[in-house]
Amino acid sequence: MMTEYQGQEFQEVVGEGLVLVDFFATWCGPCQMVMPVLDQIAQELDYVKIYKVDIDKFRQLAIDFQVRGVPTLILFKDGKIVDQASGYRPKAKIVEWINSHK
Repeated sequence: MMTEYQGQEFQEVVGEGLVLVDFFATWCGPCQMVMPVLDQIAQELDYVKIYKVDIDKFRQLAIDFQVRGVPTLILFKDGKIVDQASGYRPKAKIVEWINSHK
């Protein structure tokens, strides 16, 4: 299951292993479409943690990571950004993308 970011130290969230962070907004249609897909992936892939960050609640975090559109998916490996993507993507593409950084 995806975990909602609650304002804890961000580096602790992304600091270890493979972590996918979904920057989203509640008013964003494509964000609402990708959320159940990310929930499925979180249940199926035990080697990646998935967090969602509401850009309206955590605006400074979105600014820090230069999120210009939502949804923006940022993939971290051991605390460092390895890739990012914006917009809706189907499940197979997201899984393929994650697996390319294992």
